[in-house]
Amino acid sequence: MTEEISEKILAAHVPIPMCVVGENGKIKSVNRSIDRVFQYADLENADFFALTGIRIKDLETSGEERPVIERNGRKFALTADREAFAEGNDLAVFFTDVTGFEDLKKRYDAERVCVCRINLDNYDQMNESVSSESGMAVVSEINKVVRRWAAEIGGSADRVKDDQYLVYFQRSALEGLCAGKFAVLNDVRNIVTEEDFPLSLSIGVGTGGKTVAETAEFAQEALDLALGRGGDQAVVKSEDRLLFFGGKSQTIEKSNKGKSRIVGIALCKLIEQASRVFIMGHRHGDLDSFGSALGIYRLCQYSSTEAHIVIDEVPDSLRILYDQVRHSQEYNIIRAEKAMALCDESTLVVVVDTARPSLVEAPALLKGAGKVAVIDHHRRAEDNIDNPALAYVESYASSTAELVTEMLQYVLGRRGVLKLEAEALLAGMTVDTNRFSIKTGVRTFEAAAWLRRLGADTTEVKRFFQTDMDTLRVRAKAIADATFHPNGIATSICPGKQQDAQVINAQVADELLTIRGVKASFVAGENDSGVTCVSARSLGDLNVQVLLEEMGGGGHFGTAGAQLRMPPEEVIERLLAAAGASRETPEQ
Repeated sequence: MTEEISEKILAAHVPIPMCVVGENGKIKSVNRSIDRVFQYADLENADFFALTGIRIKDLETSGEERPVIERNGRKFALTADREAFAEGNDLAVFFTDVTGFEDLKKRYDAERVCVCRINLDNYDQMNESVSSESGMAVVSEINKVVRRWAAEIGGSADRVKDDQYLVYFQRSALEGLCAGKFAVLNDVRNIVTEEDFPLSLSIGVGTGGKTVAETAEFAQEALDLALGRGGDQAVVKSEDRLLFFGGKSQTIEKSNKGKSRIVGIALCKLIEQASRVFIMGHRHGDLDSFGSALGIYRLCQYSSTEAHIVIDEVPDSLRILYDQVRHSQEYNIIRAEKAMALCDESTLVVVVDTARPSLVEAPALLKGAGKVAVIDHHRRAEDNIDNPALAYVESYASSTAELVTEMLQYVLGRRGVLKLEAEALLAGMTVDTNRFSIKTGVRTFEAAAWLRRLGADTTEVKRFFQTDMDTLRVRAKAIADATFHPNGIATSICPGKQQDAQVINAQVADELLTIRGVKASFVAGENDSGVTCVSARSLGDLNVQVLLEEMGGGGHFGTAGAQLRMPPEEVIERLLAAAGASRETPEQ
């Protein structure tokens, strides 16, 4: 009786809409004002969740962030109170009209400032490739395109450098830009230049910062990420989200090697300041990561600093080179557990052939070391190693071995490297370029020629790639059983569980690209741990990096891979579906 009286008194005296909900989630009673929210008759015994879309338990735990519903053109914030009654376990729910506040909040969000940084990719290369008159005309045309684009979204554009713009616009324009996939990327790409030199922009947009300064930091981080992923794309960064658009062009090789010299000298200084250096690549290492590690080891020897190469598991594809390195007794190779015991704040960790902390041989070393340096040639992903003391990530390079070789050229000069190290570095370039057939530039051949002059034997390098007969049979069967789709995509699934599934899949994917009419290939297969490894290859019509990133992997425009906990057949189906959507909307 007390509970009934309390409900009636509460309903009679509360001026805002309210209802009483029982333990079963059904409405027991309402007050007269409830018709502002629900214009239904007989609300008693109605299901509260069916009416509002909000569960009682979520309503009670919502805290200060009250859930808001929209009814009859008005917005109401819901508040729950179980202590409103003297007895029983019923819940009083109050509906506060917050329409004006929500509209003001929406307007505030729409008028917040977005900061946009724009970089003209390959500006220096363009000036070297075209005449001065043509170059000025091209820059003038780009300037018109960028300023017209800024005006269309109600923004202001300032040219802060010859190849950089700073644009401010309101957040209300951002949704349209994302829906249009930053059409300005296409507008610049379609500008005709002398000798058909490709033009592209990299765009970084910052939004949602607590201050304009923080938003500007988001924009710079977004631009760095766009450039690290090869350019010709837009990245939108907020406090908790990243969005990617574009990425249709292959990265153009940079002709200036000055950065290699600067990075090489800077890395040597970090090595000299450290008490010891740990060098590690990615898990399930390959010839590129291991060869690059040997090159960095030589830099440490040059600086007279104690160095160790960290590696736990040696895949079969690395076994021949690894055994030869072990037999030489020239190198300190240790396991991750022992490295952690030796690691302290004066230790430098050099990570090669990956920039993602989740993929390194020993992630704990990144936290235990005083400083971390990163040398990589893959396009940047979202989860990169935080705040490295030195980061040399160049997606134009064929391999990490190429970057390391150029640094060795400048730092060591004629002293060079040992024959085994030169062969390991050359093997790294060979495997990542599919024997110099893909992603190979002038600098790749120059680096290979320098290694050859130092005594690298191509016959020995070829021996590193030798495999056993069982692996050859698996590879041949995967190629023979490949499926060819009408859109120029070839797919295959490697049989059984292979220890070197990642390497075998990559080799099969490369071979499928040699078949006439094939423009892209997807190959999946399980390793001996039951993890599905997938390799994707493309001749340039399809950005396989974007496709594999959606599955937690990454790589380059035409070469990418991932490891997943799902059947190979399902992986192939998902890739085919994503490839079809990508061809329909190529800017995605």
